[in-house]
Amino acid sequence: MQTRQKTNSEIRLIKESGKMLATILNLLINSIDEGMSTKDVAEIAKTELQKLGGKPAFLGYQNFPDVLCVSINDEVVHGIPTPQKIIKNGDIVSLDFGVNYGGMITDGAKSIIVGNNSDQKVIDLVKNTELALYKGISVVRSGIRTGDIGYAIESELNKHNYGIVRDLVGHGVGHFLHEDPNIPNYGRKNTGPWLYKGMTIAIEPMVTLGRDEVRLAKDNWTILTADGSLAAHFEHTILITDNGSEIITQV
Repeated sequence: MQTRQKTNSEIRLIKESGKMLATILNLLINSIDEGMSTKDVAEIAKTELQKLGGKPAFLGYQNFPDVLCVSINDEVVHGIPTPQKIIKNGDIVSLDFGVNYGGMITDGAKSIIVGNNSDQKVIDLVKNTELALYKGISVVRSGIRTGDIGYAIESELNKHNYGIVRDLVGHGVGHFLHEDPNIPNYGRKNTGPWLYKGMTIAIEPMVTLGRDEVRLAKDNWTILTADGSLAAHFEHTILITDNGSEIITQV
């Protein structure tokens, strides 16, 4: 389905959805610690979302088994939470969450380093991936094309010779978790589908310290770097406005 311009009532609902998502991601970041399992983290998200009155957008989506994706180190995205997967000091942990409120869906992700990691390359990877997300957001306005967003993200990441994952992309979001158009994290200016005021999109750079190739794990969900290099992932859902955009997955 092509993402469409939202009505005023839909915008009110999707903003509430985004507020719930941001609140829970912030809670997870403040709660996560070494020794916790990834399932522990997912249970916090599940409990808090129930309290706030939202529904999980990921649970059951194409049979995904949980409310939250938790991906560690060389896992780029879609890590399935399990009691056996224990978070360790220095790990990069990506938390990817989706919320459905009143039929309107938001999608967001953050990566953090748990505890202490003295490797400056790892610290910079997380910092620069988030910076690239905001570079992409900064060019969004009504009448832009998807290639303009990809170009802005790619230009920032190329300064550091990172691997920009090409098999996974951002996307439209709102009535469904994944809507057209795709929004790659690379591209050329003035190319790709047009985007207009009232549309909502998810921008999400996925970046590695090595090559851009990825592989599918045996669980048929988790996406890992093909060369075992570390990865980071950030994502916001954005409402496009006349002269810019509004980030609706932050508080």
